[in-house]
Amino acid sequence: MTDEKIVRLTQTVKGAGCAAKLPPGDLDRALCGLDLPVDDNLIVGLERADDAGVYKVSADVALVQTLDFFPPMVDDPYSFGRIAAANALSDVYAMGGTPKTAMNIVAFPAKKLDISVLRAVVDGGLFTLRQAGVVLVGGHTVEDDELKYGLSVTGFIHPERILTKKTLRVGDKLLLTKRLGTGIVCTAIKAGMAGEAITGQVIESMMTLNREAALAMGDYTVSACTDITGFGFLGHLAEMVVDSGAGLRIDSAAVPVYPEALEWADMGLIPAGAYNNRAFRGEFVSFAPDVPQRIQDVLFDPQTSGGLLIVVSAAEAAALRGELLRRGVGAAAIVGEVVAEPQEKIMVE
Repeated sequence: MTDEKIVRLTQTVKGAGCAAKLPPGDLDRALCGLDLPVDDNLIVGLERADDAGVYKVSADVALVQTLDFFPPMVDDPYSFGRIAAANALSDVYAMGGTPKTAMNIVAFPAKKLDISVLRAVVDGGLFTLRQAGVVLVGGHTVEDDELKYGLSVTGFIHPERILTKKTLRVGDKLLLTKRLGTGIVCTAIKAGMAGEAITGQVIESMMTLNREAALAMGDYTVSACTDITGFGFLGHLAEMVVDSGAGLRIDSAAVPVYPEALEWADMGLIPAGAYNNRAFRGEFVSFAPDVPQRIQDVLFDPQTSGGLLIVVSAAEAAALRGELLRRGVGAAAIVGEVVAEPQEKIMVE
């Protein structure tokens, strides 16, 4: 594959810089009030707005199902495939489940890109599936003006061990497993402003499965969990506090971020998704006067294949962080706590 064909990978995408999602407000309006099918065995469905759906099969087994795909945010097709696959698998890990099967979802601009690009993307996805112990059982491909790739994933979980977003327990600590700022960094990569070192760091992080974090938290008293992706750190936390009966306090100085992302945020290099996230969820967030604007921007920054946000017993938080570090989850940090008041609010200090 020539260098020219690699460069054209993101050039086929309008405004590529991070994995763009439909603005959360638009999505909420589109789905609001729909008459959803019901089933007594559906434990977690669309009305819960959680990371994945969960359907009870028997007293001991439930299916965890999710789907995610997006356009490329990096120019190397193999790396893009790995990132997209890791991102799709993450929702199953966030629910406490074990992914087992997957199906490819592909939109490919055959008139713009050589078929070798598609092969490299899918090969990257297969590498990540092998890492996760997941088998590819099929898929669907269409021709489109823009390249998009992802997976539909099915996993398993015990019906009584499901982790959801809104089961917050007052006093528990919040533990984040990956650095924030990938959306800003990907925007800088697209603009040709990012050097090799930070580009490599962020790509490696996005390619890294949340499997080790999920395995680690299985041995601790975890009350809730989510993964941090397109709605940003604060957007996903807002999903947790709404209708939860609790609030969250965040120590902004403890949140792991890419220093380069802060520098670019100071320059105004902010992806549109960050503004969309703030517009939709900003009402749930209160910033202390001394929290810099650049920190606020990073906390709303849309992430691609971000880390898990684990809500764990305060007595076990340090031990879980230590276990994560031993497993190679080097960015793991305790970033806040669940509080009784104010309810349905996130206080960033």
